[in-house]
Amino acid sequence: MTDSFPRLHARTRRFSLGVPRGFTLAPDGSRAVFLRSRSGTDPVTCLWSVDAATGAERLLVDPATVPGLPGEEDLPAAERARRERVREQAGGVVGYTVDTAVERAVFALSGRPFTVALTGEPAVRPLDVGAIEAVVDPRIDPSGARVAFVADRALHLHDLAAGTTDRLAGDDDANVSYGLADFAAAEEMGRTRGFWWSPAGDALLVARVDESPVERWHIADPAHPARVPTEVRYPAAGTANAVVGLEIVTLDGDRTPVAWDGTVHEYLATAGWDAHGPLLSVQPRDQREVRTLAVDPATGATSTLHSQTDPVWVENVPGVPARTASGVLVRVEDSGGARRLVAGDAVLTGPDLQVRAVLGIDGETVLFRASAEPTSVALYSVAAGSEPVLLSAAEGLHTGVAAGGTLVRISQDLDTAPHAVLVTAAGATHPIAGYAVEPGFSPAPTLHTFGERELRTALFLPAGHVPGTKVPVLLDPYGGPHSQRVVRSRNAHLTSRWFADQGFAVLVTDGRGSPGRGPEFERAIHGDLAGPVLEDQIAALHAAAGQHPDLDLTRVGIRGWSFGGYLAALAVLRRPDVFHAAVAGAPVTDWSLYDTHYTERYLGLPGGAPYTRSSIVDDAATPPTADAPHRPLMIVHGLADDNVVAAHTLRLSSALLAAGRPHRVLPLSGVTHMTPQEVVAENLLLLQVGFLRDALGV
Repeated sequence: MTDSFPRLHARTRRFSLGVPRGFTLAPDGSRAVFLRSRSGTDPVTCLWSVDAATGAERLLVDPATVPGLPGEEDLPAAERARRERVREQAGGVVGYTVDTAVERAVFALSGRPFTVALTGEPAVRPLDVGAIEAVVDPRIDPSGARVAFVADRALHLHDLAAGTTDRLAGDDDANVSYGLADFAAAEEMGRTRGFWWSPAGDALLVARVDESPVERWHIADPAHPARVPTEVRYPAAGTANAVVGLEIVTLDGDRTPVAWDGTVHEYLATAGWDAHGPLLSVQPRDQREVRTLAVDPATGATSTLHSQTDPVWVENVPGVPARTASGVLVRVEDSGGARRLVAGDAVLTGPDLQVRAVLGIDGETVLFRASAEPTSVALYSVAAGSEPVLLSAAEGLHTGVAAGGTLVRISQDLDTAPHAVLVTAAGATHPIAGYAVEPGFSPAPTLHTFGERELRTALFLPAGHVPGTKVPVLLDPYGGPHSQRVVRSRNAHLTSRWFADQGFAVLVTDGRGSPGRGPEFERAIHGDLAGPVLEDQIAALHAAAGQHPDLDLTRVGIRGWSFGGYLAALAVLRRPDVFHAAVAGAPVTDWSLYDTHYTERYLGLPGGAPYTRSSIVDDAATPPTADAPHRPLMIVHGLADDNVVAAHTLRLSSALLAAGRPHRVLPLSGVTHMTPQEVVAENLLLLQVGFLRDALGV
């Protein structure tokens, strides 16, 4: 399977197709609704349900059988942008919402809204919204009577019984949208929504986003010079963000602004509406506070429920703030070296657990994910006055949903692909079918803890390696904050294993800044995104070579994408004594070109020493010397990337050229920050292997 892995990896969208996901449980736990494609190579996602009593599955929506759709998926621009922000690579029904009873679902296909009954006969029905063609994010109200959606930057309301559609909130200003998330929220805060129904279905909490202060950037398609460049609003570090506000909008169109000082707390991190009213969290520009606000829906007035501050930054943890059925505020706070779960005045987890996310609240019980060891994330539940209950294996990666005594647990480990099982209150278990393609080999890494910083590292030796034979080394990190590579997950290591079988000893290390090790470890990169992460990669490399003398430190390469691409280029430019070749994919090279919320969290506002320390353009502009020779470098960048724009690579290449540093640039026409195109994704792996083999003499 080794020769065919790149094509299989591309066709299966990194072996993610056919995996059940996106579960919603009925309130009584009697059934679950979920997403899954029909096979591990089919990118069209269908909607399914499973009966908790019998485990029987039922197909609810197959987009291939829905009449009137175009042959090729035709997505509105706002939906394409939303999928890019969440890195969605599949098509079909990739999102849906349900009413409170989970009896009806609504979804969009090619910009057209549909509903389907989840009980009885699953008839798919289109919504007649008149001349509106580009519907984004349709959401059914809790009672199941109405659907709200965004079209042409305005929020609309469709009455299912009457069949009428009205514009509920909009603005004639082309810079203003209602019901959509701003770029910073969607890309960096994990908030991809822009409106929320009240529990009674009689009003909505709606985001108003004014992008007029945000700089206009233009992304051209050089392969088609006749096309007009796409204009995007990009909030680069140090420049203006979008102005984000909230309004309470009733069904008759009355609008009440929500009052908080957006000049002080300009980031809307989270928002929602539970049985106790609207709830949101906001942050100042420097992110040293998260303030939780309750909203009076009648007046829009806000009151502070809690404020957490930190001299460096306060992390936005997924799923919080939230409230229990009795109204107790659930949050995550940093104390005692750990990220801990708190409800009211009660601390629910100890210093032995690093809380990763809150998944849901059932009554007074909180379902959450946490790590006792950073390479694993387990599933727990807890209520005030009790100890956390482990609901999964301790090792591996686990998540889930719970309602009515039923639990759906999604798990993966080093031996198995992601898989789901439904567990009833009586203890019966029903595996939910998964159709993911098997790669044909097991990653089988050896996991290590290296050095005084206890760096978690995965090591892969080539298949059939003969001890005593020197082998070139390839570092394959991400290396930056908010992401881990060294986890007990089979699928996380498949590409690294394949590179190993091409003749390399592959090393993957999570250094300072990566999650799961506690706040201090994450914040060690504050003010310097280069030094600590590069030091940790080198420390792990030398520690690994100390234990495995077959690692040839005279032939060391490094590859990566996004922050990993930045780290790869940084390595050969700043430490050519250690690294001998690099492949840098979509690298951030000049941090003043990256977005506000991410960059300023770590480096502050542009203009100071942190940006100089962290930029690699100056390194590239320095001519090589005998003591610091130039190393082979290949840079890959999608020209349609609106996250890390191609200007990063072009500026780096110009600096390299001016300094007389030979290098390769591989521009990818029409490719964004993701590379879902099958042929492109396949050949990218093959080209990287060829380049590294040549550069390292494999």
